[in-house]
Amino acid sequence: MIPVPEPGLTPEDMVRRASAMVPTLRERQMECERLGRIPQVTNDEFVSAGFYRILQPRRFGGYEFGMPTFARVMMEVSRGCASSGWVLALTGGHAIMLSAFFSEEAQIDVYGPDGEFRGPSRTPPYVVAQPVDGGFILNGEWNYVSGCDIATHVIGGINVKSTTGDEPRVGIVDRKDFTIVDDWDTIGMRGTGSRRVVVRDAYIPEYRTIPPMRDAFGSRNAPGRRVHQNPVYVAGRLVSVLFEEMAAVAVGLARGALDVYEHELCSSRLQMPPYALRSETPDYQRHFGEAWATIQVAEATVMHIAEKYMEFARQDVEEEIPFSDERDLELQLLEQHATRLAGDAVDLMFRTAGTHVAQSNSMLQRYFRDMAVIKTHIAAQTDRGAQSFGREHFSQTQTQTQTQTGLERA
Repeated sequence: MIPVPEPGLTPEDMVRRASAMVPTLRERQMECERLGRIPQVTNDEFVSAGFYRILQPRRFGGYEFGMPTFARVMMEVSRGCASSGWVLALTGGHAIMLSAFFSEEAQIDVYGPDGEFRGPSRTPPYVVAQPVDGGFILNGEWNYVSGCDIATHVIGGINVKSTTGDEPRVGIVDRKDFTIVDDWDTIGMRGTGSRRVVVRDAYIPEYRTIPPMRDAFGSRNAPGRRVHQNPVYVAGRLVSVLFEEMAAVAVGLARGALDVYEHELCSSRLQMPPYALRSETPDYQRHFGEAWATIQVAEATVMHIAEKYMEFARQDVEEEIPFSDERDLELQLLEQHATRLAGDAVDLMFRTAGTHVAQSNSMLQRYFRDMAVIKTHIAAQTDRGAQSFGREHFSQTQTQTQTQTGLERA
């Protein structure tokens, strides 16, 4: 057992801490962009606040608060700075990946004596793994590893070489075993530090690797499924957690943009008669109302998903209703639509706020650029998500229909 830093801390305390950081994170937005990573002081404050431990098991020094608390904290942090929220979500959120799927031996090893874990992930198998006694030697690289600068580990896809062909696996590499190539130069989300990670002759023991766990079979048979008692770790799925990270950040970003937009409307006047404040004119009142409502729907969707994720895991464990591929894809599709709604709201606000918000020192244009980059992420493509969900749904429906038809004929 690793002691929890603050045993009496509650989910409400955690959310209040995140809300209190919003003004400071806004003040650091420009610095975060300039550095191309979150400032060290921000990371230190996240560590002190316990944000990285929200989804971490109590056995390993975490708070085990669950997805609703995680989503709320990510939204609040992203309201202050989208890059900081993205790094926090894509490192701290992956405690689910470690705790639900990797073996007990791997968890003891990786969490170490103090429970410090910040593990960005890049799971497509780009790195070659050569088998050696007790493990593998890794050589290769992973691109777009968000938060690698403040990471304690990286979780990456590997290709294990064998005489029968390549075998895809997922492995965990220590910070000392990889280097970082500074190749992250984008129009938005510049502070995420989503750089290339390179491993050269790095050794990892075999127990730090597992087969891919993105589908129901790989998920259910992962070696970590019986390490903890919480249904989130026993039956929780992976990809809907990853998409929830993105959706929570996008919605938080949109809420931050709405704060700035409201200030703009209340402080700038029309350039033509009646020279009234924009907030006093029907057009801008309507724009604000539409943006506000869109963000409210997106946020409600994110929180609905978080609750459903917990319920699906509980039903799997307690009622033997599987947390199936269809259920996982259902959550993913909703997360993609929440992200799209948040993006629609930001587009509306930027388009109607006036040309002055396009200046380089405008906070609203930074939120707009950040959202533009989030929308390019493969996880944000709703058409792909809709097709995947529809395919799985009708596959299951066809199977059920065939079974029912067979029963009727009998």
